[in-house]
Amino acid sequence: MKPETSGPDPAPPSRREFLRRAVQAGAGVAVTAALGAWLLDRRPPGTIGRIAAVDARRSFGPKGAGPTLSIITGRARRQMLRRGLAAVGGIERFIARGDRVLIKVNAAFASPAALAATTHPDVAAELVTLCLAAGAASVIVTDNPINDPESCFELTGIGPAVRAAGGRLFVPRADSFHPGTVEGSRLIRDWPVLHSPFAGVTKLIGTAPVKHHHRAGASMTLKNWYGLLGGRRNQFHQDIDGIVSELARMVTPTFVVLDGAQSMMSNGPTGGSLADLKETRTLVVSTDPVAADAYGATLLGKTHRDLPYLAAAAALGAGTVDFESLRPVRAAAEEEG
Repeated sequence: MKPETSGPDPAPPSRREFLRRAVQAGAGVAVTAALGAWLLDRRPPGTIGRIAAVDARRSFGPKGAGPTLSIITGRARRQMLRRGLAAVGGIERFIARGDRVLIKVNAAFASPAALAATTHPDVAAELVTLCLAAGAASVIVTDNPINDPESCFELTGIGPAVRAAGGRLFVPRADSFHPGTVEGSRLIRDWPVLHSPFAGVTKLIGTAPVKHHHRAGASMTLKNWYGLLGGRRNQFHQDIDGIVSELARMVTPTFVVLDGAQSMMSNGPTGGSLADLKETRTLVVSTDPVAADAYGATLLGKTHRDLPYLAAAAALGAGTVDFESLRPVRAAAEEEG
């Protein structure tokens, strides 16, 4: 039995109609090929590729004494941070009246703070509070998240915490980036780098959680600078040690805060389960991000030898893997309540 039809069979296309359809199909293939080439092209999209690249280095290192490091144990992040800063000279050593401070957080994913995949809002808020108390004229908090930026800042709790503390959130847009080059680099050349929030900035603070990373081995304060890159930066994962070490050369912060109150031991950098976390109850404050991360590796059961980018960053002059050489101040934070 023949199936029912809605009408007579359509007539075969004319020669002209056949040619028209062939041209359309060819154009579709060409567009698809062009799109594929665009996605693989390392150049930044849009007009940014026609702007002359500038020096991408961001140097805000503290003046005075040599590098310092504090390792603080405790449970409450705010108290640990205050104790950690006091151990290396206090916030006043780094932030002066009138300073314009930029805090680079890790807000890469739209996940709640309890999963420890991003900077904890307590750390972000306390940094804002301390900088303003030291006389900072302004404190801006930013990142270039992988997921939608506004959603990431809200769902992580960073946005509400920063605003409540008196800071300003900078949500990047396409025109917030400028092509930049790090002299002597292989990878950061004519690449879009977050530019706008640095206007007028005099001090830079980086803060990140301690996390396992499936490609880099670990994601801490040095990997955190990855969020300053725009464009199709995921291609740098093919040379993760190279890009992280170049970022260490690109950015010299005033100091960094490494949050190991909870460490993500597996399934990083996104995690997604409390089973991925371990209570390591430690927070590090340092003017040397390489040393901070070398210590942070121990919280993950690793050493700097397990993270090749640390030795590479040290070789480029970004710090030392021998954190003990900095004679770290070890102390316990006083718990409130």
